[in-house]
Amino acid sequence: MPTVTTNTAANSALRFLNLNSTKSGSSISKLASGSRIVNASDDAAGLAIGTRLRADSNVLQQASINSAQGASVMQVGDGGLARISDVLQRLKALAAASLSGVPTDTERGFINAEYAQLITEINGIAASTRFNGESLLDGTGAQFGAGAVDFFVGVTTADIISVDISSLSSTASNFTAANLATGGTALGSTSVSTSANASVAMASVDLAINEVSEARANIGSIVSRFEFRQQQVATSKENIDAALSSVMDVDLAAEQSRLVSSQVLVQASVSALSQANQLPQTLLSLLQ
Repeated sequence: MPTVTTNTAANSALRFLNLNSTKSGSSISKLASGSRIVNASDDAAGLAIGTRLRADSNVLQQASINSAQGASVMQVGDGGLARISDVLQRLKALAAASLSGVPTDTERGFINAEYAQLITEINGIAASTRFNGESLLDGTGAQFGAGAVDFFVGVTTADIISVDISSLSSTASNFTAANLATGGTALGSTSVSTSANASVAMASVDLAINEVSEARANIGSIVSRFEFRQQQVATSKENIDAALSSVMDVDLAAEQSRLVSSQVLVQASVSALSQANQLPQTLLSLLQ
């Protein structure tokens, strides 16, 4: 029944205009943000899942950095051990020269001068091999010299790689001359000033070479582990990012279609509301 007091048609047209305007605004927000979920009301469950996936992705990004840093620590340590190994090779050559029947004890004293300097250099290399200011090889580092160090390389607290530099060799706890050659005469106590001393030094150098070689082999295995973990973390992050995209990212084509549809409906609602507002004026003409 047509009346002039209540314009039911206008109220209905206004309701649909508001509804279609809201849909159009929502589509514009999603297209502008690139996200399917702009407000929690868009998909509460999807928002919860997407937030957790994004958190895991961020943690894995840091875990990848942690893995690279762990490998770097080991590689710095290996660089120092490589130089110590070079020194040990020279020490063995000097011991062999002293053991020869050709040099006199006076000449052995000259050989021993270089030998003593290289013993001191082993200590220098061990002390100066540092990462982030922490000594790695001489056992004095507050962090790396105090036992195992855990590197976080996953998404839970159980995802760690533990590294104990003091246990890289089964016998040597650090790589100073005083500590090398465990089980024999400490390398730092040897000399090649006589043939007898050179014989003891040769045995100690051999033990030290074995200890350094064992430590370098263990470092290599740890670096390999860090590298494989870094690859695994990268794969996990790639898959999680793909899952996050499927949950959170907007389908541009579908949303654009919804936007066009809602905009057409907005225009239709505006036209319908305009005509509905003219209806009371038309009814008043009946009173003329």
